[in-house]
Amino acid sequence: MQFETKKDAFLKVLQTIQNAISTKNTLPILSNLLMETSEDNIKITATDLDIGISSILPIKPKEQGSITIPAKKLIDIIKELPDNDISVLLKKNNIVFIDCDKAHFKIVGLPKEEFPQLPAFKDKEIINIPQKLLKEMISLTSFAVSHDETRYVLSGILFVIKDKYIRLVATDGRRLAFMEKALQDKAAAEKKVIIPSKTLNELYRVLNDEGSVKIIFGENQVFFDIGSTKIISRLIEGEFPNYEQVIPKEIKQKIKIKREDFLSATRRASIFTDQDSLAVKLEISKDKMIISKSVPYMGEAREELNIEYNGKNLTVGFNPMYLIDVLKSLNQEEIEFQIEDADKPGVIRMGQEYVYVVLPMQIA
Repeated sequence: MQFETKKDAFLKVLQTIQNAISTKNTLPILSNLLMETSEDNIKITATDLDIGISSILPIKPKEQGSITIPAKKLIDIIKELPDNDISVLLKKNNIVFIDCDKAHFKIVGLPKEEFPQLPAFKDKEIINIPQKLLKEMISLTSFAVSHDETRYVLSGILFVIKDKYIRLVATDGRRLAFMEKALQDKAAAEKKVIIPSKTLNELYRVLNDEGSVKIIFGENQVFFDIGSTKIISRLIEGEFPNYEQVIPKEIKQKIKIKREDFLSATRRASIFTDQDSLAVKLEISKDKMIISKSVPYMGEAREELNIEYNGKNLTVGFNPMYLIDVLKSLNQEEIEFQIEDADKPGVIRMGQEYVYVVLPMQIA
């Protein structure tokens, strides 16, 4: 194997696949990445057996070949090289030489045969989704997944694909994000699967605002094809909670509020929260909302916001991060915040397509 490349192009591909590199020592080969050539490109692949990512370096190699290289060492070397052409040469005994200007490195690799082979997918059930649409859906749901390792089934996002719609749902048991979008064409197959949040975070990083992503489902895996980058992931096995019964019916009395004002005030009040006192207080009355947080041994924050509201007076507590996560992800200038009572969940709806439900907290 021998090829020359620009630093920026090489580093971009390495950074695309780096989060699939295993950090555990259970199988040393997983800390390597695989480089293999074809006639007109170099394919670089990493996997931790749960997720695999491959990306293409679009250059014509001078010599064909393949090798696995310690990923962290290679990335660290390429980052530190000057912005000049880089030469990569594989010689005998799996030794890789990297030269750039007056800098010279030698890395000992391992043969391709020791690297796990990623599964092949048949193209019989391809679902095409616009990249921009899927990117928006992941952005508005992924923050609601659970990070509790004991609730493994909630550590992913539920994908429901049926007829001409796609639905994403995420919950950690204290909040829930639901989004549904229409598809241009009827889906080739109905699917209801749970995809790990790590996979979708990696997918989000490579999605663009143009073009489409091809999704192919295997028996317990999913394959995303985004042109030069491909992602393969295991699915989460288990039964996702009945989310439909958690979503409250729409209520008449809605609080209309400027999203940016609500976000900024909540962030400021959250400065006085800690693990022993998480909730911020929302006092809601006619055309006015007061967001406050008071901790005797720390201090107090209090801010009044103008709203449109003509319902009954309410005082309710919320974990501020659960409000901040959704408010910073939305891009509407004004939102509708619905809450029926102090012990009922707060709800943000954006038409029929998006619902965010957050449970209240006791105010200390």
